[in-house]
Amino acid sequence: MMLFKLSLKNIKKSFKDYAIYFLTLILGVAIFYVFNAMDSQQAMMDVSKSKKEIMNLMNNLLGGVSVFVSFVLGFLIIYANKFLIRKRKKEFGIYMTLGMSKGHISKILLIETLLIGLISLAVGLVVGIFFSQLMSIVVAKMFEVDMSSYTFSLSTAAMFKTMIYFGIMYLLVMVLNVFVISRYKLINLITANKQNEKVKIKNPILSIIIFVISIAILSYAYYQVTVNIMNISFKQFVLCIILGIIGTLLFFYGVSGFVLRLVQANKKLYLKNLNMFVLRQINSKINTTVFSMSVICILLFLTITIFSSAMTLNLAVSKDLKEVTPMDIEILQYTDGNDATIETELERLNFNIDNYKDIISFNYYRDKNVTVATALGKEVMRNYSDEFKYNNQMPENLMKLSDYNKVAKQYGSEVLSLAKDEYLVVADYEEVLEYRNMALEGGVKLKVGGREYKPKYDKIVFGFVELSTSHSNTGIFVLPDEALAEVPVSHRVLLANYNADNDAEYDKIENMLEDMTLPDNMSGRSKTQLYDSAVGVGAIVTFIGLYLGIIFLISSAAILALKELSESLDNKERYQILRKIGAADDMINKSLFKQIGIFFLVPLLLAIIHSIFGIKCANEMLSVFGRSGMLVSIILTALFIIAIYGCYFLLTYFSSKRIIQE
Repeated sequence: MMLFKLSLKNIKKSFKDYAIYFLTLILGVAIFYVFNAMDSQQAMMDVSKSKKEIMNLMNNLLGGVSVFVSFVLGFLIIYANKFLIRKRKKEFGIYMTLGMSKGHISKILLIETLLIGLISLAVGLVVGIFFSQLMSIVVAKMFEVDMSSYTFSLSTAAMFKTMIYFGIMYLLVMVLNVFVISRYKLINLITANKQNEKVKIKNPILSIIIFVISIAILSYAYYQVTVNIMNISFKQFVLCIILGIIGTLLFFYGVSGFVLRLVQANKKLYLKNLNMFVLRQINSKINTTVFSMSVICILLFLTITIFSSAMTLNLAVSKDLKEVTPMDIEILQYTDGNDATIETELERLNFNIDNYKDIISFNYYRDKNVTVATALGKEVMRNYSDEFKYNNQMPENLMKLSDYNKVAKQYGSEVLSLAKDEYLVVADYEEVLEYRNMALEGGVKLKVGGREYKPKYDKIVFGFVELSTSHSNTGIFVLPDEALAEVPVSHRVLLANYNADNDAEYDKIENMLEDMTLPDNMSGRSKTQLYDSAVGVGAIVTFIGLYLGIIFLISSAAILALKELSESLDNKERYQILRKIGAADDMINKSLFKQIGIFFLVPLLLAIIHSIFGIKCANEMLSVFGRSGMLVSIILTALFIIAIYGCYFLLTYFSSKRIIQE
């Protein structure tokens, strides 16, 4: 009972010391619960079969990610606990001097860890339950689900999983604490505040050379993954990632000596107030935390890149969806030498034509003389940089003018006309528009059926004909009807809307399409299926990105905070000396604020620079989904980082301020 009271008193007395530890634990528990309770409202949501499958897939993937997250949080909790034990070494030494055994000290730590764990688990679950309700609304909005049946939900499965995972982490911390205490000697505990971390003095010239090398390595990696991204192989891409990591390590190894020499050259700045002390402190910190700073920088880079790219993808998909799915259904038939029309094939499959309206059918044609290479022309091919993801000799899709105008009229697009010797190109995939326009401006002629055709316009007609999840039409060549009279049909397409007056009839026809078995040479897709799959991909990427982004951000901020608090413990006597030589408290506090600010800012600034190129690289890879929403994503990411990172920064400053004043 006495040990329990002592443990409880220690927690109350040291609550401010535990602030960062508590914040990290509570955030970890809350986030873990929120992302494992996302299926709690799913049972009450009236969703289609395809949406339900996507939601199940999303929940399964988040469950898998949670295993990785638990390892990250476990490391973080152990790391934070290590700092708290270090801070209390002298306290434990006093206990032992008063006759308390190591076993009793271990019991005190066990009780304290258990109490802290229970408190943080309880508070974290309450916070998590509250935010999980908001997350349910976000999920419903993303999947466009009616929330009229929404009720407050509590996921017992997520609670149980959270308690099990964090219970194991706390148990591991307890065992490690007992092990650590058993190895301590009384003399080491009593003199703990005298045992500072060894400072390694680096050659300033060597630091400058290494700093310059790091800039060169990072610049090369940046160039390869942005300007030259389309020309590098997967192995080269992996090499660029490795070079980025090496460059980051070298940057932090050399930056302190480089900045120190740079500021020392400006005597007015160097000798102003306590700048000399601040700079020496920062130099010492970075010198002894090169690896830690590199890890933190990479974690921050991953946070910014993953979160902003995921948000950009989701916003881009959402923006384009309604525009690129103007019809309810699309059925494709590959001819394979079969002359039967698509309507004939569907009649044989008992396809009820009365269920559909606004029916349009058209053919695609292919001529062996019209390939990617011939359509671009020799001049453009000289500048060809693999923007097209397929073989240069692949035939282009050709289409009759009358067929295109049927589709254009239905879509509300401009109806076009052509002279007998003209053609035009319809496309909307941003990555190929430059090359298409260069070819048209150059007047590249096509040879179809023994006749030559010149471009009517010197630019593409922006548009599409098939249903899709994004603007991904790389090019359709529209020619006069008579030009394709003798050209073989490559595949046929049928577009239609559902003949339905209400949602129930619409869903009935949709389900009939899903249940219909099409032959191997045919495929079908509906607006609902495309919409659900695109929204599902966006939701999965967004939530996984958000989950990992928050965890990486908390990890990096917590590690920085604990490093800084450890430094403050080591440097208490230095601040006492400053007071003795006449430095005012305000001046000392300002110098502390500068130190912590620079310590937090340096890895963040490099991470932001990394992210500028990382986001550009990610957007190039995901460009098929569109580029909309990038600015919004960057703003949201910035606010997100400022909120969490800033909170840790302020807690670190006030905790460090209290430590140096003790």
